[in-house]
Amino acid sequence: MSDLCQLSAVELARLIRAKDLSARDVVTAHLQQIERINPKVNAIVTLVSERAMARARDADEALARGAVIGPLHGLPIAHKDLQLTRGIRTTFGSPIYKDFVPTDDSLLVERVRAAGAILVGKTNTPEFGAGSQTFNPVFGATLNPYDRMKTCGGSSGGAAVALACGMLPIADGTDMGGSLRNPASFCNIVGMRPSPGRVPIWPSRLGWSTLSVDGPMGRSVADVALLLSAIAGPDRRSPISLSEPGRAFAAPLDRDFRGVRVAWWQDLGFPVDPRVRTIVNDQRRVFDGLGCRVEDAQPDFRGADEVFKTARALSFVAAYADLAAEHRALMKDTILWELDRGRRLTVADIGRAELKRTELYQRLRQFMEHYEFFVLPTVQAPPFDVTQPYPTEIDGVAMETYIDWMKSCYYISITGHPAISVPVGFTDDGLPVGLQIVARHQDDWGLLQMAHAFEQASGQPRVWPALDL
Repeated sequence: MSDLCQLSAVELARLIRAKDLSARDVVTAHLQQIERINPKVNAIVTLVSERAMARARDADEALARGAVIGPLHGLPIAHKDLQLTRGIRTTFGSPIYKDFVPTDDSLLVERVRAAGAILVGKTNTPEFGAGSQTFNPVFGATLNPYDRMKTCGGSSGGAAVALACGMLPIADGTDMGGSLRNPASFCNIVGMRPSPGRVPIWPSRLGWSTLSVDGPMGRSVADVALLLSAIAGPDRRSPISLSEPGRAFAAPLDRDFRGVRVAWWQDLGFPVDPRVRTIVNDQRRVFDGLGCRVEDAQPDFRGADEVFKTARALSFVAAYADLAAEHRALMKDTILWELDRGRRLTVADIGRAELKRTELYQRLRQFMEHYEFFVLPTVQAPPFDVTQPYPTEIDGVAMETYIDWMKSCYYISITGHPAISVPVGFTDDGLPVGLQIVARHQDDWGLLQMAHAFEQASGQPRVWPALDL
């Protein structure tokens, strides 16, 4: 049964549709994998096995009677523990909500269920998704399956580990400063930050915000596109939702990239671990092999750090200030730091950041009119010690704050451009490294096509973690 857990989501969905596999077969195999592997890595923190098997039986009966089925029919999934799941515990990784059971589903959960996927549980996340290291006082730390002394990244760390270990074929995550891309890089999987509004968010206290997004994760670009086809599309509950339907992402991903201009990063003004730099730069030959016109070039990111940190602090004040007023002693220090920083911002600070954000977007827009894609490292360092909350230095350069090691992700977040992390290899001590591809504004489809072409041309073998798989 464990062999089923090594099949792609696309292949599993095809086999279920063809009735060569039943949903019960697939769900049973993944539940068995969870039982064997999860105690070693702590990726799935709430499990609803009986409920999942009942849904699997319903899925098989629906297929047998000829009912119309969705693109994810019969595929098991566990939602990040930030997503509301009706009748299933949702903690947000916080002791404040350790016993909270929602009465509603989030929009993403609604869509995944409507597409036929079968919920088996929830994946671990840092408290309120804050920080790219997955640990919290409710469930503890999630461990990197390639080295259980290292972090899996975050904040979608539980999802990334569950995918890497074959416990799930697809998973969802969220991304403000890199929370889809960072754990994808650290766990040798694919994680995509879609354009804001591509996957509408509801409920949301910040409905107009473009900073945080929901998105898909998988073990291949095709699997990510499959999940995106089910969760993308307009919804009036989100004022920024994009009008293109999700089914647009279900088309074949093949494309000829000969002559397409690709900008290759150089020195973005922040440190990058030499191991990451070497592994990422070695992949330039793959883009050359695709026929791309690869050139040394990079956008002008002046002001990106100030803009992101201002927007992030404001979002924390809006989302958590009331909660902190009542439960400050139960909230972690980095969240309180963001709240305190946000309260110190002046109107002039906020206004200046908004002006700089617009200037930054326009500079990147002009840059991307010449180059269709921009390539850079996903994360500035390989996975670090799991007992360390965040890196304090990279390549001898001290980090000023707990998020400075994530600039290669959050410089992209603040512009609103879609980006994806794809696996590109391992350090000499076996730690995964990801490469980040950025596409033009709202060109999520082009991004998936390029990532798919790179994946196929790179020939990166699927390397399963050594956890008795």
